[in-house]
Amino acid sequence: MSSAPTHGFWRYYGQYRWSEIFAMLRNNTRDPIACDTSAQGKLVVITGATSGIGYATAHTYAAKGANLLCINRNAQKSQQLQAEITSRYGVMCDTLIADLSLIEETRRVAQALLALEKPIDVLILNAGVYLTRQAITQEGLDTVFAVHYLSSFLLIHTLLPKLKRENRARILLVNSEGHRFAPWGLDMENLQFEKGGYSGLTSYGNAKLAQLLSMIEFAKRLEGSSVTLNAMHPGAVESDTGKENGRLYRWFKKHLLAKVLKSAQLSADALYTLGISAQFQGITGKFFNLTTLETPAPPALDAEVASLLWTKTLQIGKIDANQ
Repeated sequence: MSSAPTHGFWRYYGQYRWSEIFAMLRNNTRDPIACDTSAQGKLVVITGATSGIGYATAHTYAAKGANLLCINRNAQKSQQLQAEITSRYGVMCDTLIADLSLIEETRRVAQALLALEKPIDVLILNAGVYLTRQAITQEGLDTVFAVHYLSSFLLIHTLLPKLKRENRARILLVNSEGHRFAPWGLDMENLQFEKGGYSGLTSYGNAKLAQLLSMIEFAKRLEGSSVTLNAMHPGAVESDTGKENGRLYRWFKKHLLAKVLKSAQLSADALYTLGISAQFQGITGKFFNLTTLETPAPPALDAEVASLLWTKTLQIGKIDANQ
């Protein structure tokens, strides 16, 4: 390993290109590629499906014939979603209830998925949270880090044997251009803001950057299989993210931000295309702005930090490195 710092201005500043920034801005104006291919009989697993992007995505896949397994935190909303999907589309919609900010609950759900007899065709990791003030879980973890990054890591890591055996799944991370809020990379000694410096944007940026870095290491473990793993920026769309924050943030979102947000259906259409279209068959380890291929920020491409993060994540999640 290099002795150079694993984060900071001097590590990455020379890698930034104005052309890539301009490309990102152009991509933000583009609509996703449409896909009319049927999903009849496919099994699609979605986290955080009771509102926003997850809700629209569940309906989009069900309307095209897919069977669903939705992992949600709220049991009542989950039951309502299940009733809607089954009555409207006549497909199967099973649910699992879990708080994905907690390792033990995420591990329980992962084991349930691992035990499924039916192959998983599409795995969409969408659950998220945005907090302007730091919240620590009962397991002592930063909530944003746990929900966005650690839960997706643990689910994929646990499911690797099943997914590789079935050799068909497309894994989609609902990521964000917000990974650019961590422009100088991850501080491995302050990964969960143990030493301070927390803000809503930095915590969100760190978690989304960590997600992208995990793809580098997962790609090594999926090499030689037909399983693909990609990340997607869902666009500036309506969602319930941030509802846990104070009155000032909720006022800002309702009266200012909401005026420029688009329908979550935009994201759902992109997730359907990435999950089903033959155009994206075999493409893996990439970052998409909706369905447009895009180069992420330089820290998201740092293989050295990805390796360090992998080791640290195994420790934080108490995950067997030999699995």
